[in-house]
Amino acid sequence: MTSEKSVQAKFQVASWDEKPYAEFDDKRKLTQAITTQNYTGDLVGEGRSNMVMCYGDSADVPVYYTGLEHFDGTVDGRAGTFVMQANGVFADGIAASTWFVVPGSGTGELAGLRGDGAARAVSGEAAIPVTFEYHFEV
Repeated sequence: MTSEKSVQAKFQVASWDEKPYAEFDDKRKLTQAITTQNYTGDLVGEGRSNMVMCYGDSADVPVYYTGLEHFDGTVDGRAGTFVMQANGVFADGIAASTWFVVPGSGTGELAGLRGDGAARAVSGEAAIPVTFEYHFEV
């Protein structure tokens, strides 16, 4: 039997490098963003992500994104690394994401880590709140 645990953290974007890789005549585009995040709270460490984004033909159309992030640090005091897969949408100044731990990606004291989380980033906020529910496979 596994016991689910819930923790909270915040992250700040330390770097963001986004470039288009496909642009269309009607203003739609596909981009790739390489980012770095610094986490504090129950998640402490650094995340490095590679996201792809789909922009519509106007600023009124939501931006959809998906990607992977490699986290290196501690979860509730346990050290190691893991990979999370994220999906989200940016609309009306809010980026809402959900993510899950890629099975088998945990290392060190985070080996066997499973779980999912969410973040809601409001434009202009420096620190973005994160919730994460997790357990360890036995």
